[in-house]
Amino acid sequence: MKTLNLHSDYSKYGGYIQLCLPIETERFIPVRDSVRLLNKVFEEMDYTNLYRSYSEVGRNPAVSPKTLCKIMIYAYSLGIYSSRKIERACHMDLGFIYLLQGDQAPDHNTINRFRKDKLVYFAEELLTQFVELLHDLDEVQFRTLFVDGTKFEANANRYTFVWRKSTEKYRAKLQDKCRTFLLNHLAEEDIPHHLSAEFLEELALIWRRQAELEDTVFVHGIGKRKGAWQKVIEMIEGYAVRERKYATYLDILGSTRNSFSKTDPDATFMRLKDDHMRNSQLKAAYNVQLGTESEYVVGIDVSSERTDVQTFIPFLERIKRNYARTFLEAVADAGYESEENYRYLEKEHITAYIKPSNYEYSKTRKFQRDRAFRLAMSYDKEGDFYTCKAGRPLLFTGYRSHKRKGGFSSQSKIYTCETCTGCTHLGTCYKGKYSKQIQVNENFDKYRKRSLANVTSQYGTVLRVNRSIQAEGVFGVLKENMQFTRFLTRGETNVRTEMLLLALGFNINKLHNRIQNGRLGQHLFPLKEAG
Repeated sequence: MKTLNLHSDYSKYGGYIQLCLPIETERFIPVRDSVRLLNKVFEEMDYTNLYRSYSEVGRNPAVSPKTLCKIMIYAYSLGIYSSRKIERACHMDLGFIYLLQGDQAPDHNTINRFRKDKLVYFAEELLTQFVELLHDLDEVQFRTLFVDGTKFEANANRYTFVWRKSTEKYRAKLQDKCRTFLLNHLAEEDIPHHLSAEFLEELALIWRRQAELEDTVFVHGIGKRKGAWQKVIEMIEGYAVRERKYATYLDILGSTRNSFSKTDPDATFMRLKDDHMRNSQLKAAYNVQLGTESEYVVGIDVSSERTDVQTFIPFLERIKRNYARTFLEAVADAGYESEENYRYLEKEHITAYIKPSNYEYSKTRKFQRDRAFRLAMSYDKEGDFYTCKAGRPLLFTGYRSHKRKGGFSSQSKIYTCETCTGCTHLGTCYKGKYSKQIQVNENFDKYRKRSLANVTSQYGTVLRVNRSIQAEGVFGVLKENMQFTRFLTRGETNVRTEMLLLALGFNINKLHNRIQNGRLGQHLFPLKEAG
């Protein structure tokens, strides 16, 4: 230990020990390692748009953008997401050294800037190119799209959140308080209906100038007694600040959101299943939509919507833009069922395989008991009326419009029984105070029956099973195998980039496994035979 000196250069400890390492690191990479496949696949991609994001003035980057792309995708395929861990891997891991091809290992700042500033505009194009390559290899057919959604926790403070109802309530109280205050200093006709921050700031400025003309002295600090003018002006300025804050909050919330986090305004508070007992907590999160085919991820979208039903059409439109084509079939669970989504699929000539929301309930005994009263009514098409189990008619009495969250309007027909007095089924069929009334959305019922027939067919059953395996299976791999449960970046754009990198890493792993296991060209898993 006498020869041990605390030098910063640890190579001085080599002494007489001879290290025998080959110069070519490739000799250490197994011939069937996924890094070789990754290097080959992404060497074939077109990086023109990525290079255009770099300035032509100045020196070239130490590590080429193409190499950085490979490094990022390889890191995400291994479940390495931190920029500092990626930096260390570039120094220590032979797979990363192999991808560098003799280039200098990038530091964590370079990696982070590349992910936030460069990949944000190119990652989706890279995924599109990869999927098009899979299509050329007959791995993807652009036939059946399996859609599913899940929630990932945002990189945001869990306790600094803003709620729409609270904001609207406090803003209304502020408006009343400010109006009452101004009535003591202005004429009622001079006060607008809505007291905006701009109006209050302009009013405070006018009064401040008037006070200066009157040689009013403004004091500050502890123990100083403020004059009447100063108190009024500072009160108005305080009202303006609060009004601007509430207006900003409502602008961020828009017309559809109910909450957001102050540290990441794009994130909405959602219920997340945290453990195996499906216990949930309210956390800032993003709703991630994913589309798969042949076990590969073909599309990714990130939304602030808490439910899946409003994300379906934007997600399909995004895929349509990326590939300049539409899938022939769309398979989704009950969370995506709506008249608006059915109409969109019909317009785009996409066959709907959406499980009705009452599909599981229809199998229960309770449904069979209720069916006699609710669903087993006979319908007279010529007279346009229903007849209940007791033989009493339910006549058409008008229409009722429903406007959905996204702005879509639907119309239902109302049928009402003239009287339920003396009916033997009163109290079990209908428990209301007035006569029984039913709503019938003929368009939605038509779409639902068609989708139900598709889902329950033999081919539809195969697709439903494959959706559970392929779409839900991807999220299982991402969360459990790759241990990705929380975003590292903030903002919807950066979060989408992270998901795209995950999708690219997942796809290269999937292609590698299918090659090694001899499963190329398999698009659907067959149903298992009973027994």
